[in-house]
Amino acid sequence: MTQLHDLRLRLLVQQESEQIANSQPTDLDLSVVQARCLCWLALLAEAHEDQASDAERRGDTEQAMGWFADSMRLRDVIQVVTTIEIPLPDCVELGDEDDNDAANPPLAA
Repeated sequence: MTQLHDLRLRLLVQQESEQIANSQPTDLDLSVVQARCLCWLALLAEAHEDQASDAERRGDTEQAMGWFADSMRLRDVIQVVTTIEIPLPDCVELGDEDDNDAANPPLAA
């Protein structure tokens, strides 16, 4: 079952990567990539929490703890990804007009 889950996850990541590359073949917008990553991470964390609840209902404490630990790691990754500051395209243009970069730091997504 774990192998099936891993293969499904790999397929989802590959499909999302191809979709991003196809939608923006010449100019990759990192804020879009970050937003999509956050969406997928949130869905994965929720799925892991559901698996933990299901394992707990079945009385499989060890499996429940494993799923829960994975969901907490995913939540930590979400926190890290959200704190990555990526300048948005409109903000970069504004930064060119204003020479004072300290007054206009990049926005966090």
